[in-house]
Amino acid sequence: MHGYPHLDTARAAITALYRRLSPEGVRRYAPSVAPADVAFSDHDDLHLGTQRVAHALVQQLRLPDARVIVSFRDMEHAASVELTAGPEYFVELNNRFRTHRRDIGAALAHEITHVLLHRLGLTFPGTRDNEILTDTATTYLGAGWLLLDAYREDRDSSQKLGYLTPEEFGYVLAKRALVFDEDPRIWFTSPQGYTAYAKGRAQALRDEQQPPLTTAGRLGRHRYAKERRYALDHPGRADGAPDPALPYAFEHLPDGLRVAFPCPTCHQRIRVPVRGRVRARCGLCGTVLECDT
Repeated sequence: MHGYPHLDTARAAITALYRRLSPEGVRRYAPSVAPADVAFSDHDDLHLGTQRVAHALVQQLRLPDARVIVSFRDMEHAASVELTAGPEYFVELNNRFRTHRRDIGAALAHEITHVLLHRLGLTFPGTRDNEILTDTATTYLGAGWLLLDAYREDRDSSQKLGYLTPEEFGYVLAKRALVFDEDPRIWFTSPQGYTAYAKGRAQALRDEQQPPLTTAGRLGRHRYAKERRYALDHPGRADGAPDPALPYAFEHLPDGLRVAFPCPTCHQRIRVPVRGRVRARCGLCGTVLECDT
């Protein structure tokens, strides 16, 4: 699967992380886990190498420093984790990772993030959305680039870990890169992962170029002006923007017309008065936005 079928859920997951951790808490996850700390060659001892990589990921995800007990067995999925109170973490990996050791870090990153979210009490309803939350949290908190780098395709085989599409992994990774001022492109060993990141980054940058932000392009500004005129001419409508696909919506309130739109950083909805140039601060992540309403 490709494209952005889970984008709304991934955005909601980013919002949930900021709400649960706070902006200061999110920034504690800088920098991303370093490639050298999770590198795994075929010459490394399987169990010692797995313990080393798992320890690096526990540190990256700011979990209590406890031992990760990893075992290998035949199973349908890539991995599973036992969500207990600790202090040890029990992870099972698919037997195929015995011979695909370069991807052990990716599998462990997802499962150890399950432990983190369990301890934070952060969950989404339903298995699908909860797994998307886990993929998003893994990526946004600095360990998920491994999952995108595990995406590979060639003439004879293909592999993708996680529930997000490659482009969605690229999108979330780019959202993190914009906040943390990182360039993950230098970490990729997978050409397909690199390409997916480039596509996801383009999508992430479009979030920063939507009206009423002053960085919006000419066509977006023209469309916004049209919808604003419609809203002003139809004050009886609960929603002045007739197209629900637009990222913004106009609201008629007693003190005048307002426009609501998602924060490009955390996707919390922001409401500002329609009165020309205004500066808005997101109440959740604190991002300051220059708007032309």
